Amino acid sequence: MAVNAGLSDAEFQKFSDIIYKHAGIFLKPEKKELLNARLSKRLRACQIPSFQKYFEFISSPGQKDLEFVHFLNAVSTNFTSFFREVSHFDYLCSSVMPSLIANDSSSGRRELIFWSAASSSGEEPYTLAMVLDDHLAKTAVQKVRILATDISTKVLQTAVSGVYSMEQIDKVPKEFLKRYFQKGVGKSAGKVKIKKSVREMVTFQRFNLMHDFPWRDEMDVIFCRNVMIYFDRETQQRLVQKFYQCLRAGGYLFIGHSESISSLKHDLKQVGATTYRKL
Repeated sequence: MAVNAGLSDAEFQKFSDIIYKHAGIFLKPEKKELLNARLSKRLRACQIPSFQKYFEFISSPGQKDLEFVHFLNAVSTNFTSFFREVSHFDYLCSSVMPSLIANDSSSGRRELIFWSAASSSGEEPYTLAMVLDDHLAKTAVQKVRILATDISTKVLQTAVSGVYSMEQIDKVPKEFLKRYFQKGVGKSAGKVKIKKSVREMVTFQRFNLMHDFPWRDEMDVIFCRNVMIYFDRETQQRLVQKFYQCLRAGGYLFIGHSESISSLKHDLKQVGATTYRKL
């Protein structure tokens, strides 16, 4: 089935508005061709002949929930890697964990809760799990719970499976490869799988950061890295305020190295280049 020639400026604006409304992602005009390419795949999958018809389709009450998830999957960006911005994990072990463990020991609390707020295909929360498992083995026994969320169901499927190509694990230290990964054989040759003990440390869940946070437990550490660069200042402000409310006193927020919240209003104390603490 032929799809119409291309996304018009008016159609781009309509899709941009609905993406911003539901996902907080702000698309600049130069993203028009990227959106055209990604949505064209959805049009073909749904056998819909035009962008206007597709917009009507995802906006209709009867079909919105069925296709809208695929629509958001298509427009979200999901670049990630194991041990990305590794200095964060170094700081986590050298400064954050000793502080959290000391606080828990004095309060009698025995569980630390981490949140990878844009977990993509799982590399970040699994890196957290490996680093924490390795660190805690050398210190006091501590229970760790990692919540990993993303708006894209597609990348979450990969995350839950825990299966990755050899190219995707090139930044993983050799000792971690031996301890936490299993090599595939036969049809799975050339791939590796995160060991069950690590996968069990992480709970994956679809969640839209624009929604109200439903978590009852306060978080000790939140990783929300390289996500806010896709949001405008107003959305960033709301999100940082929600993170602050979600953090336990003494908890930490990590953002991406290319991000800054210095122009936003918040009560977090900056303790590193892109690391903040709730006092």
